[in-house]
Amino acid sequence: MAGEWQLVKFGDLLISGTRNGIYKGKVFHGSGVKIVNMGELFAHPRLRDVPMKRVELTEAELEKSSLEAGDLLFARRSLVAEGAGKCSIVMEINEPTTFESSIIRARPDSTRADSLFLYYMFNSPQGRYLLGTILRQVAVSGITGTDLIKLRVPKLPIMQQKAIACILGSLDDKIEVNRKMNETLEGMARAIFKYFFVDFGPVKEKIHPHLKSSPKGRGCLPKHVLDLFPDSFQNSELGKIPKGWEMVSLGDLIEFVKGKKPPETANGPGDNLFPVILIDTFDSGASIYANAEGMVHAYSDDVLMVMDGASSGRVETGHEGLVGSTIAKLTPKGSRPGKRFLYYFLKYIESETRDHLTGTSIPHADKGWISQQNIYIPSSARLLEQFEHFSHFVRERITDNLKQSHTLAAIRDSLLPKLLSGEIRVKV
Repeated sequence: MAGEWQLVKFGDLLISGTRNGIYKGKVFHGSGVKIVNMGELFAHPRLRDVPMKRVELTEAELEKSSLEAGDLLFARRSLVAEGAGKCSIVMEINEPTTFESSIIRARPDSTRADSLFLYYMFNSPQGRYLLGTILRQVAVSGITGTDLIKLRVPKLPIMQQKAIACILGSLDDKIEVNRKMNETLEGMARAIFKYFFVDFGPVKEKIHPHLKSSPKGRGCLPKHVLDLFPDSFQNSELGKIPKGWEMVSLGDLIEFVKGKKPPETANGPGDNLFPVILIDTFDSGASIYANAEGMVHAYSDDVLMVMDGASSGRVETGHEGLVGSTIAKLTPKGSRPGKRFLYYFLKYIESETRDHLTGTSIPHADKGWISQQNIYIPSSARLLEQFEHFSHFVRERITDNLKQSHTLAAIRDSLLPKLLSGEIRVKV
């Protein structure tokens, strides 16, 4: 931190110190008020109105353990040291909400500190260092509210705090907009895939025109698209499928090409170095780079699946680089169907894939189970081409948004310490 900033105890910037979350027995869970668990704290650093579990509280309990917009939440304990002390901020509260016992609440006094500024401060390298100084290692890593309020943090003029928070917050706002846009695009593509190739909606629509019920509304499919589907069904081993379509096992269409661990890595790009695709890459972009010799290379239209670890079964596309050792590239054995058709089928069965993981201490995606899944291939090459073109457009938009978000996040992370240290000054 810059030497000129006044340092004060974190507790001096709060209303009534800190408070640990509430613990209630299982009998009280399932209804009542929303409760923020560790999952929400880690998944939503800037927590808004998202689906949560519920718990029954008395009025007295809710009064003591309620949340308000601007509250800071800290992970009180974690199985890994990196998770303890994780700081999130409550951005909005639309109904009574509480927080669980593994979380510490800190409520800044808005006359002395800006909550969003403190959130960014605690997520900066300096802030994480400060939190590391109070980390206690027992059975699990953890911090205490008593230690937290004793941390000495910079107290900038309130308008300076707000200006810094506004700059960093605007970058995060754009990242959030991109994320929501991608969710909408991906949801639309998945819905259309399911309607076309799983539910056979257009075929039913042709057989029973009065039932027209595509994902976007009644009878919205253009005639030239509807004409690509047959107007009757045929019997198969698993029931009726569109006439002329073929039922095949997924294993007949793809092969798994497992990635590798590079012998040497670098923390940044360089000559003859390519980004290594790790699980973290899917969410935050490339962090390490390596030489391509002996490695499996993936291009942006390739389908990738996490094969080992807690995220096993996760399916992704739109990433280019060297495939890491916990990930496999799923390569088509032929030209039909296309990669995006296969991607959306694998996304359709993704939750089932994760329900059929093998292994005990380390989960693994079950290639045998995946290969046995049946997939229905249309007889119309034109229909497959139409879907590939549509999904190509969707994936391009999603990839562009992801790249922009990764760039914005890099800018935010590079600005953060400079703004906090005073190296870069903000006019107020």
